[in-house]
Amino acid sequence: MSARIHLWLRVVPLAVLALTGAIVYAQSQGSATSGSQAAAFTIDGDAALWTVAVRPDRTQDFERVMAKLREGLQKSQKPERQRQAAGWRLLKIDKPMPDGNIAYVHIIQPVVHGADYTIMQILYDEFPDERQTLYELYKGAFAQNLSLAGGSITVDLSKTN
Repeated sequence: MSARIHLWLRVVPLAVLALTGAIVYAQSQGSATSGSQAAAFTIDGDAALWTVAVRPDRTQDFERVMAKLREGLQKSQKPERQRQAAGWRLLKIDKPMPDGNIAYVHIIQPVVHGADYTIMQILYDEFPDERQTLYELYKGAFAQNLSLAGGSITVDLSKTN
């Protein structure tokens, strides 16, 4: 069996599992004009890897929204959001995916238990006057959720015993 087929046989079951997380996430992302508050997007475990696909011609828009997210989290009056900022990083995958989209991995460690990680809700709360603009930028850049994996750190290689 070729290495490519073997890789796909390993990735497809994970993708199905990740789809469940993507559905939960998609349901938690309301539109900018939504009048009701969507369910919170919380993450279980000590750490999480959340991968999204971004349209290749809109990566600057996506990164602009993520910079605004960072600003909102860091300047928030809510200590929970400041803790989220301290443990949230974003990795851009250099090589485009087969469909041309660009993958970004949200690296969240430590997870703030019970915190809402709904990107648009955080932005709406922190920047109510920019709500529509931020929504349009994010909507235009975002292609799809690819995976969400949360879990516990079993071995920390940076520490001795």
